[in-house]
Amino acid sequence: MHCKSDHPVHDLRSALALLQSLPGEFVSTDTEVDPEAELSGVYRYVGAGGTCMRPTRKGGPVMMFNKVKGFPDFKVVIGLVGSRKRVGHLLGCAPERLGHLLKDAVQHPQAPVEVGPDKAQCQEVVHYASDPSFDLRTLLPAPTNTEEDAGPYITMGMCYASDPETGESDITIHRLCVQSRDELSMWLTPGRHIDAFRQKAEAAGKPLPISISIGVDPAIEIAACFEPPTTPLGFDELNVAGAIRGRPVELSRCLTIPARAIAHAEVVIEGELLPNVRVREDQNTDTGKAMPEFPGYTGESKDALPVIKVKAITHRRNPILQTTVGPGEEHVNLAGIPTEASILDMVDRAMPGKLLNVFAHSSGGGKFLAVLQFKKSGPADEGRQRQAALLAFSAFPELKHVILVDEDVDIFDTDDVLWAMQTRYQGDVSTVFIPGVRCHPLDPSQIPAFSPSIRQAGTSCKTIFDCTVPFDLKSHFERSRFKEVDVKRFLPDFE
Repeated sequence: MHCKSDHPVHDLRSALALLQSLPGEFVSTDTEVDPEAELSGVYRYVGAGGTCMRPTRKGGPVMMFNKVKGFPDFKVVIGLVGSRKRVGHLLGCAPERLGHLLKDAVQHPQAPVEVGPDKAQCQEVVHYASDPSFDLRTLLPAPTNTEEDAGPYITMGMCYASDPETGESDITIHRLCVQSRDELSMWLTPGRHIDAFRQKAEAAGKPLPISISIGVDPAIEIAACFEPPTTPLGFDELNVAGAIRGRPVELSRCLTIPARAIAHAEVVIEGELLPNVRVREDQNTDTGKAMPEFPGYTGESKDALPVIKVKAITHRRNPILQTTVGPGEEHVNLAGIPTEASILDMVDRAMPGKLLNVFAHSSGGGKFLAVLQFKKSGPADEGRQRQAALLAFSAFPELKHVILVDEDVDIFDTDDVLWAMQTRYQGDVSTVFIPGVRCHPLDPSQIPAFSPSIRQAGTSCKTIFDCTVPFDLKSHFERSRFKEVDVKRFLPDFE
């Protein structure tokens, strides 16, 4: 285990303090910014990276906006987990070992604990929806990421709810659009556990209490992005965050609903998912658009989404609202590192020691493409690399493509991966097609108009690109060996 109970990061503020102490990891501005399209427009250049529209910058710093137009009491921060190196700092782990860290954390869960009101920092300031002046639209500086968005969005809210029958809890991040003074629409991707809880409550004609914690320890944000089968229905992902930190996540009782929230959160929205109530996502704009999604395209608005009736907003003094642009490296790390952990775990159970590492690649938003580094130790391992790829699809069903490479290839260097494809891959014998498999609903290419193999929208041809050398030909594919030298003898400041 790599978990450290003495790591300095325990909430958003301590995370920002750590990053401010590191060169090139934090910037801020006192220039007033408009949360309507301008804020995200700025960060697209500063550090969005990933699948965001070019020009953009990969690995740029986290950015704090100290003055937000119309919201004098709030600051907004964006890009907190927008680089793998930065996530490594925040979780106390080498960037290339993050998938292994999370795999170990799932195997050593540490349950959250409830704390008293004296530790509920998230409740230092309280706004009740029963107050006639209450209005989500003027209380929270939720951005619109583009001028086409259906409205302001909460993009980094940790949605926490419990099964109405078993009491088991789940935390995930969902798309939340501000619809009125006290209503949010919620898009739940099919198969998400909170949607299963919502359906149970709706079948009983009851609302589902839900808290939305914004601005928390980044360990919670990344742990919240685990998906089945690694974290099955009833597995509280806060157990993973506790294991990462070596100490339990602290929860506080909500003030208006029978639910709990992250005690150290900057902002908490308390509400209820209403039974049998639906709303059109773009009812306030009629753009037909929702917001930018992780593949790099703006999603279509949904016609009938569940509604959260907000009961209260609580927050810390001098609050910081955390947000993200949608596409970009931040989503890659949030979704991708748990994906890596899930693949590592499943393959290691089947063939211990063979899969050395996994990278959920930036181009797929951390979901569509995985690069697997596989070690063949003998003739009997030939073909097992493809078994590992099949297991990867089982470990993370939304995965679309797998690239297999040997142990001498740096999976985090796209140039090296593509080098392997150019010199160790022949399309007719190195490609495995698996058509007609359900994939992620946000892939715009999986429609019958794109391919005759697609009978129904939402299915893809999953593909394995085997860029490993056949074991009996290993001696013909040895990379040039250079002399090992101490570079610092020539360049003392070399990093």
